[in-house]
Amino acid sequence: MFALHIETFMLQWATGGLAFLWVTSRRREVSIGYGWLLRLTYGLFALASFGLALRYERQPVLMVSGLGVAVACGVAGWVSWDRRKAGVKLQRQRIARRTARVAQMTGIDRAEQTFDESVPEFPPNLDLIAPAIGLIGVIAGGVGAADGGPVWLSVARTVVGAAFMGAVSDGMLLGHWYLTQPGLRREPLIELTKWIGWIWPFQVGLLLIPPGMVSALNGTIDDGYNGMLGWFWVACAVTTIVLVVVTRLALRERQYSAVMAATGLLYLAILTAFGTDLVARAILAMA
Repeated sequence: MFALHIETFMLQWATGGLAFLWVTSRRREVSIGYGWLLRLTYGLFALASFGLALRYERQPVLMVSGLGVAVACGVAGWVSWDRRKAGVKLQRQRIARRTARVAQMTGIDRAEQTFDESVPEFPPNLDLIAPAIGLIGVIAGGVGAADGGPVWLSVARTVVGAAFMGAVSDGMLLGHWYLTQPGLRREPLIELTKWIGWIWPFQVGLLLIPPGMVSALNGTIDDGYNGMLGWFWVACAVTTIVLVVVTRLALRERQYSAVMAATGLLYLAILTAFGTDLVARAILAMA
């Protein structure tokens, strides 16, 4: 009814993750190393999508899109590296204020991270190119996955799934980045957590639309495990939104350890979120 293609899944993951990289980088607050980490990670995912599509001789548009995403990641990464001495605006301001405050309180000029104001800052909008290219391939992958099912539904599930997986993955990675950038405000992580909560109803709702998981739950579609996989999907979907709510509550606490607790919760959310997406796709692919 709906085919499950690994190359589409890898491009989905890369496209969604890179889109939410822009959501974070546009704030000009998280240090440029975070961008290097995500572009390298998702660029490799896009290359994997290209290689898999080439191997199985499927979806030429998706194949070209995967390669384009990898190239766009490389270009953005090179520009970011070339302008690394500029840092980012809010990071520079925060370090300057902190250094001045320490000097005023102690009379000691502490060593500080220095930036070169003559170097132009990395333009965050450059991070929009890769997900824009990836979206073309994701749509093509959604069309190709409609193996007898409604094309519009397959495309919608593929696009929303990309956003869902990207937001969850970036949230977990950003949570870890607080270890390398002490003093970073919580707002970037809170924003990603909000996005996960906003996308979740669309992700689950689209998977329930017939032909969908409702058919698996009522026995119309045989999951091969006497209905167990269908209820496992329900558990993943419910647990994901519960983890998002608990993460938001954790981030309200003043202690710095709350950020690490939120990161751990987002680790679990990755497992349940991917279960929400992949288990449903596997069941519907067997129909």
